[in-house]
Amino acid sequence: MTDTIDRRTFIARSAAASLGVGVWGAFPAIRTSLAPNDRVRVGVMGVNSRGSELAQGFARAGAEVAYICDVDSRALDAAIAALGDYQARRPAGVTDFRRALDDPALDALVIAAPDHWHAPAAILALQAGKHVYVEKPCGHNPREGELLIEAQRRYGRLVQMGNQQRSAPESIEAVRAIREGMIGRPYYARAWYANTRGPIGRGKPAEVPDWLDYDLWQGPAPRTPYRDNVVHYNWHWFWRWGTGEICNNGTHELDVCRWALGVDYPARVNSAGGRYHFDDDWECPDTQVASYDFAGGMTITWDGRSCNGRPVEGRGRGAAIHGTDGTVVIDRAGYVAYDRDNNEIKRRLRGDTGDVLDTRGGGSLSELHIANFLAAIRGEDTLTAPIDDAHKSVLLCHLGNIAQRTGRTLHCDPTTGRIVDDAEALALWTRDYEPGWEPEV
Repeated sequence: MTDTIDRRTFIARSAAASLGVGVWGAFPAIRTSLAPNDRVRVGVMGVNSRGSELAQGFARAGAEVAYICDVDSRALDAAIAALGDYQARRPAGVTDFRRALDDPALDALVIAAPDHWHAPAAILALQAGKHVYVEKPCGHNPREGELLIEAQRRYGRLVQMGNQQRSAPESIEAVRAIREGMIGRPYYARAWYANTRGPIGRGKPAEVPDWLDYDLWQGPAPRTPYRDNVVHYNWHWFWRWGTGEICNNGTHELDVCRWALGVDYPARVNSAGGRYHFDDDWECPDTQVASYDFAGGMTITWDGRSCNGRPVEGRGRGAAIHGTDGTVVIDRAGYVAYDRDNNEIKRRLRGDTGDVLDTRGGGSLSELHIANFLAAIRGEDTLTAPIDDAHKSVLLCHLGNIAQRTGRTLHCDPTTGRIVDDAEALALWTRDYEPGWEPEV
């Protein structure tokens, strides 16, 4: 099923169908009821890779996956088939996720589509009265994060971002220990990610495959002809749709650093790097070192290497928190703490995190994060990664990209993260949208 009505048409249709009116002011009154026995019904958007893992994770956690949504008919069929191992009821398969939002019995939308869809889809879901689980980054640009927070507050639904380490008992314990003084006063945190990705080549204009609704895949992004090296996954490295490695993977590690230091917005941001390893269509940096200085004498750095996978601290990804009395190294497997003489003083590791560089991102941390989201919907818990806090970590990534693209230091308001006295940099705070697809709250 393919239906590519534009956003404004959808809004008018949904408002009329749900409320009998054509104004959005009435939408805060929308309330969805949980299914019998508090079983949460979800739709999953974008199931070519990560989304299929999420769908299976939600089913294993006791939710009913009522809809599988994807513009790729092959991914749609594969994800539905994979769910057969976890739930008896077959989900509806739809090309256009907005059809799932029309269902008043749907409780939540899970979003794992490309980055340019994250915030626009989340806002539409909130306006339709649904809770949202959105993968990182929560927006394609800083303004989308602001809009998503505004929408969450206006429509009164829960929004959890997929930075699953926030639900890891080992990470929670490590941050608590840091704040209780295990390494003295923490003042410097390093985040890193190292992978050995190959080239993406030079794309050529091509016919849109018959399995792809390319118009809906582009959605909010300005239209451009189809090329053969974008769909799937390589969109990450094009500014039109993606946000580079720092948002793709750095969001996780920078979030841990910010969490551990207890900081919110930076005062100064620098970035250096470029596309060094291959000569191809990849637009974002494959090598990037970004630094963030915060009020109170604290700094975070990001070391991103997409095409040289030599590990740091024996880990392909992770974070190190340095303090006056020692260091804590944290990754998805747990943490190890050292004193100032590099003697190990505490260790807590787990063995079931999976491949930390796996693009599908399965594993027990996702299960814990999903369980937290479902419990919060039922009123049994609070979110570990609510959008108003998660946006602050994503903003660090966006600021790193803006500093990289402008080639200069950014000065920010440390109370809001907003760039000051730099009109060129502020122009990258938002983006151009396909007419009719501008996200609105």
